[in-house]
Amino acid sequence: MKTQVGIIGAGPAGLILAQLLQLQGIDSVILERKSRNNIEGTVKAGILEQTTIDILREIGVGSRMDREGHFHNGNYFQFNGQRRHIDLKKYSGGKQVVVYPQHEAIIDLVNARYENGKDIIFDVEDVTLHEIDTNQPKIRYCKNGLDEELVCDFIAGCDGFHGPSRHAIPENIRKEHLHFYPFGWLGILSDSAPAADELIYSNHDQGFALLSTRTPTLQRHYLQVDPYDDIANWSDDRIWSELTARTKTNDGWQVPDGPITSKGIFQMRSFVCETMQYGRLFIAGDAAHTVPPTGAKGLNLAATDVKVMSRGITEYYQKGSTYILDRYSEICLRRVWKAERFSYFMTRLLHTNPNYDSFERGVQLAELDYYTSSEAGLRTIAENYVGLPIEWEKAGDIKSLII
Repeated sequence: MKTQVGIIGAGPAGLILAQLLQLQGIDSVILERKSRNNIEGTVKAGILEQTTIDILREIGVGSRMDREGHFHNGNYFQFNGQRRHIDLKKYSGGKQVVVYPQHEAIIDLVNARYENGKDIIFDVEDVTLHEIDTNQPKIRYCKNGLDEELVCDFIAGCDGFHGPSRHAIPENIRKEHLHFYPFGWLGILSDSAPAADELIYSNHDQGFALLSTRTPTLQRHYLQVDPYDDIANWSDDRIWSELTARTKTNDGWQVPDGPITSKGIFQMRSFVCETMQYGRLFIAGDAAHTVPPTGAKGLNLAATDVKVMSRGITEYYQKGSTYILDRYSEICLRRVWKAERFSYFMTRLLHTNPNYDSFERGVQLAELDYYTSSEAGLRTIAENYVGLPIEWEKAGDIKSLII
């Protein structure tokens, strides 16, 4: 089988890329190791920043998001039992975010793929990449017990942190950075009423808590815990007791509780592979970088990665230009590192570090006070939270990019 762009992974990055290419008449084949039911049924968080909202509308999959998503103009930071509102729309020039779970976006994207008369090859096994430093790279895989080969002009590695794409880049060439945090998150899904009209980020002596939402009856909340703790140690009663203690306000407000339908603990980490391209292979999304969820950047970085990639591939086919493709890593990494910085900043600002002495804790509370009370602080949080623009050229470059 032959195609123009072979896409490994039917997550947000791969599906958005396929739609962007389809709009330009560029053919692609998507390979996915999981089943359709699996990718559409796995509940994941989803705070979409303005750039991602715009991309989904551009590719024709924004109507259900616009209809059913929870558009937020701000969020709340809480510390010392007091809650302060961050007016994202005001301090970012009118931009918003929308709470729209990732699996719902995937459902929309998969449906759009099939509506365009294209297919997704699910349940593939043993995916390997070959000859990626040539003009005809190949993807080999197994489907229904048969060995298959896909010959491409380009390969888009959108297969996540553990996928084969990044590892196909020679180890002596890959430049990677990995950072672990001394925090874990215990996440729950509960059948309960929304805690507030917008997200609540709470700093407390006992640890961080986040009150989020999914639907009017299904909520997603998080607690800072030891990353090596066992979920068996956390009964439902203990979880609600901690959430209540960490988010109650001085005026007596308490979080609405209800039956917990799902719970688990995961470790916080940041990762960047600066080598996002090698030969005809381009990696995107979690294959190239991961962030702690505090800054709500994971899916959004994936969307902008493939926006850059699709523009570069389009330029190649329409004009014979490799100008963007040659600079793919450079363009993406400017935004990636700024998103990593913001996620690191939010994680450090909001979590209770057990290694802090009383002085460091005092400085942390002073920072929270500053960022939630000064116009400069509010603007910093707002413009990063709603998403920074793609920088197609370095600041100060004389050469302009004409598309």
